[in-house]
Amino acid sequence: MAKITRKPAPRKATMPKKKAKAASAKPKPSAKKSPSAKKSAPAKKSLKAIKPNSIKPWTPAEIHEVFSRFRKANPEPKGELEHLNPFTLLVAVVLSAQATDAGVNKATRALFAVADTPQKMLDLGEERLRDYIKTIGLYRTKARNVIALSAKVLSDFGGEVPRTRAEIESLPGAGRKTANVVLNMAFGEHTMAVDTHVFRVGNRTALAPGKTPLEVELGLQKVIPAEFMLHAHHWLILHGRYTCLARKPRCEVCLINDLCRWPEKTV
Repeated sequence: MAKITRKPAPRKATMPKKKAKAASAKPKPSAKKSPSAKKSAPAKKSLKAIKPNSIKPWTPAEIHEVFSRFRKANPEPKGELEHLNPFTLLVAVVLSAQATDAGVNKATRALFAVADTPQKMLDLGEERLRDYIKTIGLYRTKARNVIALSAKVLSDFGGEVPRTRAEIESLPGAGRKTANVVLNMAFGEHTMAVDTHVFRVGNRTALAPGKTPLEVELGLQKVIPAEFMLHAHHWLILHGRYTCLARKPRCEVCLINDLCRWPEKTV
């Protein structure tokens, strides 16, 4: 029987290893930015380069005119926090943090009828004090601070509210704004208490632009004539509270509309 021989199957054609590897490799993403990226890049750069609108500085004559108008409209402005003496004023201001004056007044009318001195406040005690002020935000912390500041006023200052900023700021719950309000309203000092209303008015009108309340405070003290400083912070607070509102300013009834530097005023 004849021996059958089989021919080996032909090998498949293969590419050289280097060439095969090169052919199978995926193309690398282009280092060039897409058309959309090219368009967005300049815009992003230009946003960083944008500077605040150049606003014409207020002249001393214009500032004098502003406060002359405020004085004519309201010669003796009063703070809206109800109080009986420097101590109750101090307590009211401490309680007013992150709360409205109206809300504080509603709580303190009954409180001050029974505790209008540091000793009476201590005798009342923290737990009973909480019952009087529980309608005010953060009332637990505030009650603790009021009791602590009453004790310190008695022990360190002979029961009298101190008359320097540093001493008032040393009291629990009292900061720079509290000190400025007390010094101004109780002792007639020419201080500038900057709350949210004064901060807004100072920046919006460009009377005293600033990123912090302290910057606005120092800016206002620098430009407001001394003859107006006793009542200046009240005029600015009232202006911000009732006219230069945060969301919808009432430019149509604003006393200083023609002088205001705000570019978006409605009239």
